[in-house]
Amino acid sequence: MVWRALFVSLLAAAAAGGGVVRIEIHDRGDAPGAYERLAGRVYFAVDPALAANRIITDIDLAPRNAEGKVEFSADFYILKPRDSGKGNGTVLYEVSNRGGKGMLRMFNLAETQFGDGFLMEQGYTLLWLGWQFDVPDQPQLLRLFAPPARGKDGPITGLVRSEHVPDRTALSFSLADRTMIAYPVLEPESAELTVRDRVEGARRVIPRSQWQFAREENGQPVPDRTRVFMPAGFEPGKIYEVVYKAQDPALVGLGPAAVRDLISFLKYGGTPQQGILPLSGERRFLKRAIGFGVSQSGRFLRTFTYYGFNQDEKGRPVFDGLMVHVAGGGRGSFNHRFAQPSRDAHPFMNMFYPTDIFPFTDLDQTDPETSLTDGLLARAEKAGVTPKIFYTNSSCEYYGRAASLIHTTLDGGQDAPPAKDTRVYLFAGSQHGPAGFPPPRSGTQNPTNPNDFRWSMRALLAAMNRWLASGQEPPASQYPRVAEQQLVPLEAVRFPKIPGVALPTIMHKAYRVDYGPQFRGAGIVSFEPPKVGKAFAMLVPQVDADGNETSGIRMPDVQAPLAAYTGWNLRDPKLGAPDELHSMAGSWLPFPRTKISQRYKSRAEYLEKATAAARELARQGYLLEGDVTRIVEQAGRQWDYLMRQGQPR
Repeated sequence: MVWRALFVSLLAAAAAGGGVVRIEIHDRGDAPGAYERLAGRVYFAVDPALAANRIITDIDLAPRNAEGKVEFSADFYILKPRDSGKGNGTVLYEVSNRGGKGMLRMFNLAETQFGDGFLMEQGYTLLWLGWQFDVPDQPQLLRLFAPPARGKDGPITGLVRSEHVPDRTALSFSLADRTMIAYPVLEPESAELTVRDRVEGARRVIPRSQWQFAREENGQPVPDRTRVFMPAGFEPGKIYEVVYKAQDPALVGLGPAAVRDLISFLKYGGTPQQGILPLSGERRFLKRAIGFGVSQSGRFLRTFTYYGFNQDEKGRPVFDGLMVHVAGGGRGSFNHRFAQPSRDAHPFMNMFYPTDIFPFTDLDQTDPETSLTDGLLARAEKAGVTPKIFYTNSSCEYYGRAASLIHTTLDGGQDAPPAKDTRVYLFAGSQHGPAGFPPPRSGTQNPTNPNDFRWSMRALLAAMNRWLASGQEPPASQYPRVAEQQLVPLEAVRFPKIPGVALPTIMHKAYRVDYGPQFRGAGIVSFEPPKVGKAFAMLVPQVDADGNETSGIRMPDVQAPLAAYTGWNLRDPKLGAPDELHSMAGSWLPFPRTKISQRYKSRAEYLEKATAAARELARQGYLLEGDVTRIVEQAGRQWDYLMRQGQPR
């Protein structure tokens, strides 16, 4: 049922210490589990003079309203108990990954719609809010609507770098990352296009006469200042970069400010007169807030905390807990001038963007190369707003996202302890997001990895909520330690020889990167491409004789294996650069039937071992007891596939 827009002025929001000034509800309807859904737009206005807003890059260059405040807005979507008094008191906010919604697939195991209803059964209020300004204007995607920064003497200009690695021969590519909206080129003739073969390889300038800013239509160029066209074509497996001048940078840092202010409003804001609102009334029932983010969104939460956004305008904590998933050691382009929030860091994609940059650990470290001392939680601890944190990573993040740096010294020589209210978990033998079964090859040399850690994510969410609500300690951290020789350099991994399987010899590195003298203090990039210095030490988990990792949360698939489950997979030669890691993909390398038959006398014996592993994980708190039966059924289907239907070629 589509409602007419509901305009309600929240005039007391400022007095309550938040930037929310108006909520428009455009759509309302029923959802499963006695839930309702609400969708619309939240309007904000922040005072640039307040200390909490001084951390927003270029806030002094934003347009202001008659009251001297900076206005912006964002799309929202919420699923809430129809009777809020029957909820569990926790708002679970998912940082939208490039405008989308993913936590129903994660926690409800949903392939379509709402899945098995786990989150609804638990009584969470589920919230999404747009925070990214360059999301395409498409149905169902959530966007931030932020003004551009503007100087006293006119538009602001600056350098932008666009990188693209084609997977096939193409005549054109976008200046934006993936499907995002690009900064248009301001001065086409001053732009430069280069190509190189390796991350650290020398750039070769492509003469300006050989390419233009245009899109392809029927093989022909059509002028377009957001795309590059080259008649000779762009080759697969090559790294192309365009550096150009643009103008009118969006105030990207208003994205984390929007998240801060809406969560603060739900926890603290509102007045009795506003209680008739479906959102403002929630404050009577919402006692806790958990921030959840996957990949880009997990990096957002690390950046959010680092800059100090977990303190609202009145100095109160915003998120009580954070679940930072598959973010590795990364942060991102979420609060600097001409930022491209979608850009990330991979072994062979989006290199040298400000993602895997110092600091990496919660607690302070000193980089001996630069003499910088910093930690992700330095500002939060000083303000007394440190959240409880779960860092969960797949094995892929150790190969492709610098994950080891969140719990080691910068030289990789020692373990670095997490903060007292932080837990670190590795899902052993897993990839960035579990593949379906039977697993496909998705531009990879090997079938991708189906090890499904979502079962454990459900248990960890329940553990986080108990920790916040009652103080019950969560399960102990499970991650590879240097001291126990579980975390080693790539060349020290003792992976078994498997016919037809090439092993990785190259992995992602995090570098000391210099974007110019104003980057750390003012968020202004002066060097594009940046100056690249010495790499930090990268380590990966050690494996056993089967090729399975020996540390972390070892799911039943790994404890009672039918295959080797890895965090790495190489690019299909058709994509070019076949010795490079494929982004975010692991491998599933099933044992020969003879090996399976030697290890397990029967299907029943295999399932008995899988069941024992699942029950022990549930006893320790890494799985839910109620999920054990379904996990074992899933294991049985894998046995049947391998032993009756055959193995992948």
